[in-house]
Amino acid sequence: MKANGSRYTRESLGDSLYKKVTTKGVISFELRYTINGSRKFYTLKNRTKTLAREEAAELKRRIRVDDFDPVAEAKRAEQIDIKTVDDLFLDWQKGNEKRLKHYKIPARIYTQKIAPFIGTLAIDKVKPMDIKAIIEKEAAKGFLTSANKTLIHAKSLFNHAIKLGFITNNPAFAFNNDDAGGKEKPRDRALSFAELNQTFYIYREHRDRFTRDNYLAIALLVCLGVRKSELIEANWKEFNLKKQVWSLPAERSKTKAPIDIPLPDQILPWLKELEVRSCGSGYLFPSRKASKRPFISSDTINHAVAKMFGKKVDGGTKPSPNVMDNILPFNPHDLRRTCRSLLAELGTSPHIAEKCLNHKIRGVEGIYDRHAYFDERMEALTQLAAHIAPMVNGESNVVKMVK
Repeated sequence: MKANGSRYTRESLGDSLYKKVTTKGVISFELRYTINGSRKFYTLKNRTKTLAREEAAELKRRIRVDDFDPVAEAKRAEQIDIKTVDDLFLDWQKGNEKRLKHYKIPARIYTQKIAPFIGTLAIDKVKPMDIKAIIEKEAAKGFLTSANKTLIHAKSLFNHAIKLGFITNNPAFAFNNDDAGGKEKPRDRALSFAELNQTFYIYREHRDRFTRDNYLAIALLVCLGVRKSELIEANWKEFNLKKQVWSLPAERSKTKAPIDIPLPDQILPWLKELEVRSCGSGYLFPSRKASKRPFISSDTINHAVAKMFGKKVDGGTKPSPNVMDNILPFNPHDLRRTCRSLLAELGTSPHIAEKCLNHKIRGVEGIYDRHAYFDERMEALTQLAAHIAPMVNGESNVVKMVK
């Protein structure tokens, strides 16, 4: 049998098996079958007649018993190129980008916490023990909240695999927070002026462990009360140092509304120093390594702070000694709470302090008040910076705290 255009010939070998020869002499074997009233030819994987006949016999059995369509299945496999967990993540993340405002969070957690363990595995080869190892390692480092979040995203990832039909059981399903970081308690850690004074002193004494960029980031977080992500992802285009204002755009604000953040006199030298240190980058805290991300990782400052408390944050390396004396552990997010607490201590009105933290004011006042309280916020933050700046600049006396 010769096909139209003479590109190949097809010879029947009996029992629905055919030998196909192209004009260039390439030989392959095909199975002819009929399914749902349609006749089809399927190119067999085996290139010898004996093995091709065995393969054809098995396919004919599946077609008869399971209504299996090898041509349709082959086309489906071409369309869905998802084999490994890394492949699954890429498809899952497309949905996250459509649904989630902070879609970078699951991407970061997968890349840093999950992928190193199971990223290259076939989806159906991931076992509950793999999930157990991932969350236990994170919890062992003291990152209990991170362990819980890692578990949440692992469950979501493999639920996506179930939706796509790659697996029928989620390997992370049976685990809960008790298996990861435990039940989370609301944090209430806020540092006092005395604790901040000693903290900045210790950081200066250990410049080899705590970089200047991290040092200034901590100072700005305390003095401005902004969210860590808002600061580390900040672009210089958002700043007008002459007018002393940082214009945070709506797309980077948790409230989804733009806000002008006052910049007190005391912090301007730190910003100008960061501008020099950024070496022409568009960002206050440019990435320190070759990366698609133009700014530092969201973990950079967290890890720097944790290391000073002697916590293990890097795989394969021993934790550094705890040099924080009697200061209780804290993390960068606690500095936002610290800012709010210190503003109250200095007598700032509650609604102004809430505005300084860019919180939505609840109730009628929040609905009808469109005044940004810029001048009032500038006054409050300037008063706070007047207390913090001498500590940051090493101009205040440090009295060692007694536990």
